[in-house]
Order: sequence, then structure tokens, then C-alpha cells
Amino acid sequence: MNISTKLLKAAAGQGGGAGLDIDEVFSTFVYDGSSSGQTITNNIDLSGEGGLVWTKHRNGTSQHALFDTERGVLKGLASSSTSAEADETGSVTAFNSNGYTLGTWSGVNYNSYDYVSWTFRNSPMFQCLKYSGNGVAGRTVSHNLGSVPGMIIVKRTDAGNYWAVWHRKLNGGTNSGQYWIRLDSTDAETTNSGMWNNTEPTATEFTVGGSGTTNTGTYVAYLFAHHANDGSETGFGPDGDSPVISCGSYTGNGSASGPSINLGFNPQFLMIKRASGTNGWNVFDTMRGWTNNAGYVDKLIAWNTSDQEGTGYYWHNPTSTGFDIAASNDNVNANGDTYIYLAVRRGSLFPPEDATKVFAVAARTGASGNQGAYRSGFPVDMAFHKVVTSSANPYEIGSRLTQGRSMNTTDNSAEVTQSDQQYDFMDGWNNETSSSSTKYAWMWKRAPSYFDVVAYTGNITSGHTINHNLGVVPEMMWVKRRTSTDAWKVYHSTLGNTKYLHLNETIAAATDSSIWNDTSPTASIFTLGDSNDVNGNGESYIAYLFASSDVSKVGSYTGNGASDRVIDCGFSNGARFVLIKDVDTSGTNWQVFDTTRGLTSTKAELLRLNLTNAQIPNGSPTQDYHNLIEPDSSGFKLNNTSALQVNASGVNYIFYAIA
Repeated sequence: MNISTKLLKAAAGQGGGAGLDIDEVFSTFVYDGSSSGQTITNNIDLSGEGGLVWTKHRNGTSQHALFDTERGVLKGLASSSTSAEADETGSVTAFNSNGYTLGTWSGVNYNSYDYVSWTFRNSPMFQCLKYSGNGVAGRTVSHNLGSVPGMIIVKRTDAGNYWAVWHRKLNGGTNSGQYWIRLDSTDAETTNSGMWNNTEPTATEFTVGGSGTTNTGTYVAYLFAHHANDGSETGFGPDGDSPVISCGSYTGNGSASGPSINLGFNPQFLMIKRASGTNGWNVFDTMRGWTNNAGYVDKLIAWNTSDQEGTGYYWHNPTSTGFDIAASNDNVNANGDTYIYLAVRRGSLFPPEDATKVFAVAARTGASGNQGAYRSGFPVDMAFHKVVTSSANPYEIGSRLTQGRSMNTTDNSAEVTQSDQQYDFMDGWNNETSSSSTKYAWMWKRAPSYFDVVAYTGNITSGHTINHNLGVVPEMMWVKRRTSTDAWKVYHSTLGNTKYLHLNETIAAATDSSIWNDTSPTASIFTLGDSNDVNGNGESYIAYLFASSDVSKVGSYTGNGASDRVIDCGFSNGARFVLIKDVDTSGTNWQVFDTTRGLTSTKAELLRLNLTNAQIPNGSPTQDYHNLIEPDSSGFKLNNTSALQVNASGVNYIFYAIA
């Protein structure tokens, strides 16, 4: 980034020259209707910056409802209809600095209905604008996107007419200004000089022809950027050069092993339309459920219809760098046909500064509205839970990428379907109702330099590299084959790239070159050997990656057998969660402590991640377990001379702590 750009960004309040975060300009938000006014808080500044709110009823048939700051509150359009703009009393009643307010209109807020909204803020990623047509071919419309658009959607507002779409890859990207495609229909792309006057847009304007669809009345236009993954200026990320939106195309091959699309980022939102054939505008997002499961749980909404959300569409997988087509279905992969797409990057682009925004421990309260059974205060990307008062219950662990399925950290079993493993909540995780048993969940959100989740397919080849988005070198990794009974393999930087542990077992650190291929991970990849445990041919795996940050610490220490041993994690207010494992001694457990259940100077409620056992103590403190560790201002303190697998003299330990 050049100095002048940094100064401009700093003047605009963008973190001393840093760019915007994706979470500031785009949001997928799921909520329950109430038939009474409610405010959607998605942290998008619509009143100050402007933008678009695109809403759809998920569990019933109703039209998409689009509202934008250019046309004002209550002014609705439907992407599945050619109708003119309509006054929708009780719809979006206010655009706020951190979201928007809803009235009682059934299109956006009816009791017992489930809804999703996609909000795009005006930024270097998106712009909405109004213009008036004059009927003269060649009329130009100025914009402030700051780059050449990747896709433009235009709708006449004063009268009924088609939704007109230009995309940079219409006709495969050749003479795209001669082509258009309807948003409100399944129609394929066609030529028509009346739409864009055979002219492609520039970084400052787009051109319309003489058609009433784009140039005789009053119009609203939605412009989406296209960011190349080439280090160019985008306005996003720490250096202002992180790509966050892609408008591209691919050619189908008609195979269940379809094309692999490299976006240069991990997507959270994807729209695909068959440009050379008649199929819908199909939309998936990770908030509602877009996974790496072959179990058909993906949730589809089509922009061109009023149909309710459909499930069971295993058409493509999100990857660390894009998405893979995984079906021969004509909607995504007809042989030889061209498909256009719009993809938006997963946030955040910045390391966390507040641990409460990315980690939580909570007791079960019961799911309701947009809140899960366990409340976190943020959308959850990975979680595990356990009945802490019973020895008959394992830790069930799952992720947003595999939602609807889980595995146990207490054994080596394959992934199984779990209906309660739901992640489509803005606050929390899991759709269980409360019960008499005392159950807790531990929940993580993905963030750079802190935590990442990767789903991948093995190839049994030594040196197989897997991309990740941690942004720094992982210091600890948990890897598990989803499709078979294999032990959880654990990498820890202290042990090095030749050794491993088992998360579900009590073994000491062991040596095996076939696990990590004697190769340390980097800030963008980790490397696998030819072991089936981590790299079986065609097998599915999940990897959880952890790193040290301002709010987390992956580390190690050597025990000294003494009380009051302080482990400095660099925190200012002590550790809230601590995981400890003896790596020298076989038969030692993965010890779990947290302040939510009880971690004080007088007791520490102890769980073992590899055992189904109830927490110790159950009731009053007993033996020496109640006082193993306690919080310290900089991290945690080893507090018991009898050690019990946390501080034996001369023994090496690894730990993971969260502030």
C-alpha cells in the first residue's frame, strides 16, 4: 500500500491506515419473525454509509424483499417479480448505524416465520445508486465503487419491468457488454444492445442502451466489485489489499468431481447461475448451512423464485481458497456450459482483540429465536459439549463446515449425524432444549492468528499440502478422519514435526514420519504424510488449527513440583480456559479447566477431554483435584505440589489457554 493511500485511510478512521474488515460491510443474518417491531443488529452502518438489505422468508413461500438507502425506508422490490417498487408499510422502517429496524409486515417479520437477510454496505465492495433514464442509447451513469464492477443489477422502480444483470463473465468474458441476463427468471444469457449499449463498465461509470429495462424511467442499480487475488488495492484487510469479493465463471464438466474454483479466499456466500442454460440463481451461505458434507444438508435459496428454502443440495464444497463443484447437476455442472458466480469472503480479516468475541463457555439454556441452546454472543464455528455431571456422556465436537454431524474426543469413532449440531444462530450454537442434566459447551469463532477450521480430502501421497486461513503458523492442530475409526492426531510446535499425540487417548508423544511428513506448517499450509489417519485416499478429514494471539496462548513448560508456579501467557486479566497435557508420560489425560464452571484460588472444576467421566469434584472439593490450578493475572498458576498430571518435577507439558 502506498503512503498516500495509508494516509487517506487513516484520515477516514480505518485503523491508522488499515483497510476495512469484511464484517463491517457484509452480513448474513438469520432471525425469527415476531409480528411486532424488532431491530436487527448486524454491525453494518446503513444510516451513515448506505447500502442494501435483501430479505427472504426461509420456511415458507414468499417473495424476496429488497430495501436500500437510496430509495428509502418502506420502499420494497422483489427479485422474483417484475413489479414496480411498492410501499410496504411495516417493512424496513429505519436504517441504523448498526443494522436496521423492522415493522410488522409479513414479508420481513411474521410470527413463527424464519428469515434470512443479506446486507451489503456501500464500500469498495458494493454500491447502490439511483438514476433516471432518458431513452437515449449511450446514457452513462456515474458510480463511486472505485473499481470496474464485476456484476451490476438494475431494476426499474416506477413501472413493471425485468431485472437486468450484467456480469463480467457473460459470454465467457468476451464482449460481455453485448449481453444481459434476467435476475427474475431462469433464462439464459442473451444479446441485446438496448441494455448496456454494447459497452462494458469502467471504474467510474456504466452505460445503458435505449431499452425501458435500463433507460426510460427511474432505476436503482446495485454494483458489486471484483477483486483479483494479485495484491492490488481493495480497501480491505490490514494492508488494504485483501480480496473479499469475486465475480467469475467456470465451465462445467458434467462429473461428480467437478471444477475446483480458486477465489484466493475462503467464501461465506456463493451465488451461482448457469449463464448458457435455463437454471435458477442459486444462493448458499455458511450462516444458514453450506458445508463440506456429502450428507445433503446444504440449504438453498433461489433469487428468482418465491420458493421456500430447500435442503439437501450437496452441489459444491467451500474450501480454504474457493469452492469445489461436487455434483453433475445442471444447476452447477452441465458439461460444457458456462456458469457465473458471485462469492463473498468469510470474515474477519483481523486478529481478535477481545476474547469474549471469539470464545465462550456456557451452560445449556434451550434454543430460541436466533439464539442457540448455548449462548456465546457470536456465530459459532466450532464447539463441543458434555454433560458434566455424568460419566456416561462423551464430548461431542463439530463445526460449521460439517454441521449436522459430530465426532467424539473420547474415542476414535467416525463422524455421525446429529440433528442438534446446528450453527444457524447469530448468538450461540445447538438447537437442544434445556433438560435436567447439567451440560456445558465450549465454543470458538474463526479469526486470523487465533483459530481456523479446515475440511479436506486426503490423497495418500506424502507431502500433500492443505491450505488454511489462520494467517500465522499453527502451533497446535487437531486432525481427525471423518469417514472412519481413526485416532485424533495432534500436532504441537513444541514437539516438532516428527511427533504426535492422540486427543482421545493418554499416550505420550510418539514419533511417526507418516503423519506430518517431517514438515512444519507455515502461515498458509500444513503438510501431511501418507498415513490413513490424516491422508487416506479420497477420505474426508477435519482439522482444527490454533495459534497464539493477544487472546490465546499455545505453549509448554517443564514441571517443577512446586506450588505457586506461574505460567505467563501474556494476558492482562488471567486465563479463562486452560487445557494441559503431560507429553512425557503414558496414561496422562487432557485436563480441562475454565472459569465458567469454576476456576478460582480455592477450587478448579476438572474435566478430561479424552474421558467421558463427570467433572471432579462433583459437589464439594475432594482429594487434591480442587486446587490444581488457579487464574493468575498473566495466565494461570500451578497450585498443587502433588502434581496430578500438571506439574510433576522434570516432566514436560503442553497447554492451550484463552484470556
